[in-house]
Amino acid sequence: MHRLTSGFAEGWWMFFDTFWALIFGFALSGIVQALITRKQMVEIMGDHRSSTIARASFFGMVSSSCSYAASALAHSLYKKGADFTAAMVFMFASTNLVIELGIVLWLLLGWQFALAEFVGGTVMILLLKLFLPLILTKEETKISDFQTHATEVDSDFGVKEKASDMKDDSSQSWRAKVSASAGFTIGDFTMLRVELVVGFVVAGLATTIVPLSFWKALFLTGHGLWSAIENALIGPFIALISFVCSVGNVPLGAALWKSGITFGGVIAFIFADLISFPLVMIYRKYYGGRLALKMLFAFWAIMSLSGLVTEGVFRLIHQIPSHKVAMISGKHFGWNATTYLNALALAIAGVIYYFYKNPPKNEISDFAQDPICGMQVRKSDAPASYRYQGETLYFCMEGCKETFINQTQHQ
Repeated sequence: MHRLTSGFAEGWWMFFDTFWALIFGFALSGIVQALITRKQMVEIMGDHRSSTIARASFFGMVSSSCSYAASALAHSLYKKGADFTAAMVFMFASTNLVIELGIVLWLLLGWQFALAEFVGGTVMILLLKLFLPLILTKEETKISDFQTHATEVDSDFGVKEKASDMKDDSSQSWRAKVSASAGFTIGDFTMLRVELVVGFVVAGLATTIVPLSFWKALFLTGHGLWSAIENALIGPFIALISFVCSVGNVPLGAALWKSGITFGGVIAFIFADLISFPLVMIYRKYYGGRLALKMLFAFWAIMSLSGLVTEGVFRLIHQIPSHKVAMISGKHFGWNATTYLNALALAIAGVIYYFYKNPPKNEISDFAQDPICGMQVRKSDAPASYRYQGETLYFCMEGCKETFINQTQHQ
């Protein structure tokens, strides 16, 4: 019982020490999402040339950090005409190159891991550009007739909706734009709440309940390159079966680092948030079983190789941390920088919530809330919509729409 309570306490203090970083990161993401439309992204992501990949990476970096939202948005971009490789690069960048992830890595593991996120993320994007067009044939990534038809219906519906009762973004008041940014911020946080809670709880319990001997048996140590390769391969496997993704897997990564996994193994694990089991099932629904399986093994190989290359780079410049301990200090609460930053973040969160709950009443908004996951979506380019009891509802992905339909049919 003591270990159990200690595990929960450890998870709580990990959350406390990273709370301000999460708020700042989600707030920045909300601002960018409110300013950049999906149509703008599709228009410049029609191929996988180097310049296109660079733009896809940038849009991903400033987009949502939620793995589920990223996968849904990448699928929507692909359906609407974006190149498959560019869409996948966007998805990887939006979960592995975002600011909040880097800050949380710095706080929990140190600056080397934060820098490694961007070094390894860049390597991963280069590998995606190089290998995805070779691994996945044009026939496999071709948009099916069903997808094309669905895209045309959604597109026509969105244009009519916007033309009839929506204002263009450029004509919105500052209050409407702030409220839209607040909506995206709250929506992202709402969608990630389960992953964040699970991530911190599992990480806390992993450091207190799971014996060190278990991790030592799982991770090969003391064999040089072979240990690095084995750890980089097994890191994504842990992500696959742990059901923890997005920023929520950073605390567990800190626990794994403390337990003995290599530097590259941690990086590969952090990158593998996009192959957690629920997401693999989503890929199967989006792209079919055969393509989803090829994506799983291609992503796994790219994540492991990126972690291994990143470890090699940091070993070459002698910047791999020598002590396998998390950066969370023993003294958590007090009048220190973390407390002040958390107080500021809490005040900012209050302001965000106020604008979220009090949008301008005299302006028709182009934004709606997904009734299932709570994420905010833009009506004019929502991935899915459904007419229910005389009202049009909008969803962040087809999965949420199907869940809603199933729930209403069983009422």
